[in-house]
Amino acid sequence: MTSPIYNPLGWKTVWLIAMFDLPVDTPAQRRAYARFRKDLLDDGFTMMQYSVYQRHCASPENAAVHVQRNGARVPAEGEVRFMIITDKQFEKIVTFVGRKRKAAAPSPSQLEFF
Repeated sequence: MTSPIYNPLGWKTVWLIAMFDLPVDTPAQRRAYARFRKDLLDDGFTMMQYSVYQRHCASPENAAVHVQRNGARVPAEGEVRFMIITDKQFEKIVTFVGRKRKAAAPSPSQLEFF
């Protein structure tokens, strides 16, 4: 059986998007939220918008490693979703700021070595 992110065409860069709703009602919940957010940043994610973070990955297999790593860090309360999209899909994101249209962020130009 193959992985859900199996790529029969070989190496292809992807984007990993983490979307989360974590409660912040109590001091303990706020600490858990802050810890999870810091863990994402330490793992190379950048904020796309509030509670939505993005990370460029060299391959679907590399993205799966980050999903497993950060999935294990999800606080006991709340919900986190990870979505893997291709570079081509990512470039089709249309962003509006107010009434102005903003271009999608370009893909990183350097190759990642592991």
